[in-house]
Amino acid sequence: MAKMTGARALAEMFKGYGVTHFFMVPAIMRRAMAEMEAHTDIVSIQTHGEASAAYMADGYARASGKVGVCGAQIIGAMNLAAGLRDAWLAKVPVLAITGGRDPRWTFRGNYQEVDDVPSFDKVTKFNATIDDVSRIPDLLRTAFRVAVSGTPGPVHLQLRGNEGQMELEEADMEALCDPMFAAVPPLRPEPAEDQLRKALALLESADRPVIVAGGGIRHSQAGRALVALAEQLQIPVATSLNGKDSIPGNHPLSVGVVGTYSRESANRTVAAADLVFFAGTSAGGMVTHFWAVPKPGVKAIQIDLNGEELGRNYPLAAAVLGDAKVALSRMAAMTNGSSASRRKAWVAQAQSFVAEWRGKYKPLLESEAQPMRPERICHELSKNLPSDAIVLADTGHSGMWMGGMYDLSSPDQSYIRSAGHLGWSFAAGLGAKCAAPNRPVVVFNGDSAFWYHLSEIETAVRMGINSVTVVNNNGGGNQSKRGFDRAWGGEQTDYARSLWMFRETNFAKIAEDMGAVGMRVEKPSDFAPALEKAIAMKRPVIIDAVSDIEAMAPLAVSG
Repeated sequence: MAKMTGARALAEMFKGYGVTHFFMVPAIMRRAMAEMEAHTDIVSIQTHGEASAAYMADGYARASGKVGVCGAQIIGAMNLAAGLRDAWLAKVPVLAITGGRDPRWTFRGNYQEVDDVPSFDKVTKFNATIDDVSRIPDLLRTAFRVAVSGTPGPVHLQLRGNEGQMELEEADMEALCDPMFAAVPPLRPEPAEDQLRKALALLESADRPVIVAGGGIRHSQAGRALVALAEQLQIPVATSLNGKDSIPGNHPLSVGVVGTYSRESANRTVAAADLVFFAGTSAGGMVTHFWAVPKPGVKAIQIDLNGEELGRNYPLAAAVLGDAKVALSRMAAMTNGSSASRRKAWVAQAQSFVAEWRGKYKPLLESEAQPMRPERICHELSKNLPSDAIVLADTGHSGMWMGGMYDLSSPDQSYIRSAGHLGWSFAAGLGAKCAAPNRPVVVFNGDSAFWYHLSEIETAVRMGINSVTVVNNNGGGNQSKRGFDRAWGGEQTDYARSLWMFRETNFAKIAEDMGAVGMRVEKPSDFAPALEKAIAMKRPVIIDAVSDIEAMAPLAVSG
């Protein structure tokens, strides 16, 4: 073994695992960053907040399938932990590295001394401290392996010293990597034959089956396998928000996103089904509208990589433990598709739900109103995004608008959404662009969300991260309107409205002042040309789309 510093070991191992970017708030691992610059192509990106660093690593991981890496010194560790919550909820492999207490000085009032390790327990799969420099290689290997194995998720390593100064120490060590654990999925566990045959028999015998595709389909890269099985058996497909890019929205078997941030046609289809096939989803509260779609007691089957998820929320007639892509491909190979003809009427019924939805919302999707309708903005994105675009959507109204009103038009497009943190999408979009520099990255958020991490415009400009961000700027957080109406007895006071309505802001002007490209769009017919121009510019672009504060996203239906 060769003697090397911890910093050199970190740099070499990051390179070995295919890491291309390190998102951080100083000061953490400074010498490691110098080693990365000298001996690797890894780019270190300083953000303007720890949560932003975590969100960028999150977006990077979701766009690439690799582990996103972020870091902060000890005083910012809890902020970094808070930023990991979205990756934890969405099951994304992110490695967080923080500085930590030095045992030589504990309990003496040392500078920045806080025990932050417990803060990471609830948002990580693995949470460890490194107090001896020689432990960096084996614990880093463990962190990568845990992050991508089974159900993916965040991990945390704390380095001794408030800025991780132990990296400067030397030890005899080898910077050995396990490249097979560099990305999701590292392994594809084979499902049992009898489980597959039982699940397939139930699908083939059902008259009105529906597939609910979740984020596990995305992690497994199983979208094409899922669509192939659905086509063979003629089964409508609904998706969760995490699984939205499992099937293009224009596919004749697609019925849309099901659950709370959903499309009415999907909820109606799932509610009418006699068998629900949960593929790569745990059937949690959002995807089932808090277990109302489908109703408890429906006949169900489920595929999942994690046995603990099988039957967690719905009793199962059949359960398949294994990799989704393997399972779906094997089921497709097992069936002769003869049962498909029986479902002609069922598919027609599902598509009638879709047609009714399109007819109901066509006036809004094509509205020429000013201020613009968010439905029209989403519709323009559906029509005009490149076939290889990566789209990121924020939560709240942004998630509702895009979940229900936006359609992917190509199986080569990707859709990534916030799992619940308002403001996540702009920073996550920068991370996604770092992971996929040759693909267009377009973010959709609202002004409430954009305010959170507005300072990262400067990061995008400084580092040349050329994403396009569409701000649905209605001058307020109007998703809160319904809640404030209830709280104030149906008629809000001026004070109440001031809590969710903001002063008029031109984000395009702010973007220009910070060195980015700013475009303000007020007419619906101007949006598509602005989007096309923005994508072609190869610069950070903010499109300020002025929309109607009175526009409210439709609430979910239960059947």
